[in-house]
Amino acid sequence: MKLVVLERDSVGTDIDVSCYEKFGEVTYYPNTVAANTAERVKDADIVIVNKAPMNEDTLKDAPNVKLICLFATGYDNVDLDYCKSRGIRVANVVNYCTPAVAQHTLLLAMVLSEKLAYYDDYVKSGTYSAQERFSNFDRAFTELEGKTWGIVGMGSIGRKVASLASAFGCKIIFYSASGKSTCTEYERVEFDTLLQESDILSLHCPLSDRTRNLINKEAFAKMKNTAVLVNVARGPVVNTQDLYDALMEGQIAAAGLDVLEKEPMAKDNPLAGIQDSTKLIITPHMSWASTESRIRLVEEVAKNIEAFLAGTDRNIVN
Repeated sequence: MKLVVLERDSVGTDIDVSCYEKFGEVTYYPNTVAANTAERVKDADIVIVNKAPMNEDTLKDAPNVKLICLFATGYDNVDLDYCKSRGIRVANVVNYCTPAVAQHTLLLAMVLSEKLAYYDDYVKSGTYSAQERFSNFDRAFTELEGKTWGIVGMGSIGRKVASLASAFGCKIIFYSASGKSTCTEYERVEFDTLLQESDILSLHCPLSDRTRNLINKEAFAKMKNTAVLVNVARGPVVNTQDLYDALMEGQIAAAGLDVLEKEPMAKDNPLAGIQDSTKLIITPHMSWASTESRIRLVEEVAKNIEAFLAGTDRNIVN
């Protein structure tokens, strides 16, 4: 059995991935892009991948591939129809990073709501040492308690965020982009209601035709000018230029992003021009990547392989 790990570094070099070697001969590549994918998978039986494209172009000369395992929950880099036509099973990993992403969501919302970047700079710049009074609260900040927290995407991460926000005293409302949510613990509302009522709006939905550019200039026009937007879903759920305009024009108060339309961040992304960290915080798609999450991810892929070899479907998405 030949296994190829196309993006070994995507789980971090501090995480041990030797568990895959019990299944056969493993070839590791630090990173793989479209141009060299086909060459690297041509002799593989099992491919372990994160973002490299899995489609007819990259797989047509790889006759032995039987299983594609994703170092991820999302599988938009995989042509599921083509894989199905070839009898190639595709397995993802679910819920491995729920605690980490939910934690990061709360962190972004709280840091922005409390203007922590301003106060940290206030102290480190020496301004605090130069004043006479013991305290400074010149930039007004707010509590979470009593605020309305809106959620798009009430899956495992959305529900975890709802639970954490509820513990801080927030009222939870949510919108189901797919229209298929089975959640009954929290109030489900129409999209316009979500926009109009949310003090904090966090995004946890998959990228689809329904959610691409969901948060655009029309949406921002309906939001409170005191609202905080948090996107830890997928970058294209939010229109970049419209977000830039909304922040610069004061249509919303602040935004926290862990995802962008293009990753890594494009040099011409207009958001790069906003240096005020009380208005915008961007992290490099790392909310999922706690040490614990990455260990779970590696272990879950191993369990998917083990199940496949035993003739059992586990996390198969096609």
